[in-house]
Amino acid sequence: MVLAAVSLNTAAADPQSEKGRKEWFREFRQYKHEFIIKELNLSKEQQEQFFPLYEEMDKSIHQLNRQTRALEKKIDRSKEPISDLEYEKAAEALYELKGKEAETEMAYFNKFKTILTPRQMYELKKAERKFTQELMMQHSRMRAGKKR
Repeated sequence: MVLAAVSLNTAAADPQSEKGRKEWFREFRQYKHEFIIKELNLSKEQQEQFFPLYEEMDKSIHQLNRQTRALEKKIDRSKEPISDLEYEKAAEALYELKGKEAETEMAYFNKFKTILTPRQMYELKKAERKFTQELMMQHSRMRAGKKR
């Protein structure tokens, strides 16, 4: 995990620039791939087939989140009064987001089944959670170090 802090922080030298964000995201994605490869013990052939689909799924989920956040920002930043109907539609979109994410994941679950073993399919969700937990712990450690 120290490697992640070092590599992810180097690209974040100027996270406000488009180039800095793209480089950070590229490094982040590469680190996540390496983590999943290790956790699932993926063969080269599996990696070549799995990651394009995984990235496609991730992109779809990211797009869903972006659309929902854009609607939320539109409501939050509006200078005009917001009608109850607009609030209701925005709230509905927020509540539907997780369901849409789940639908997307299930569609890709069926694609992943043709590449991964049943055990790897099971371990994938655990690996994603573990990856997130490790990032959160690392972030907490970094923040604690800055407070000193």
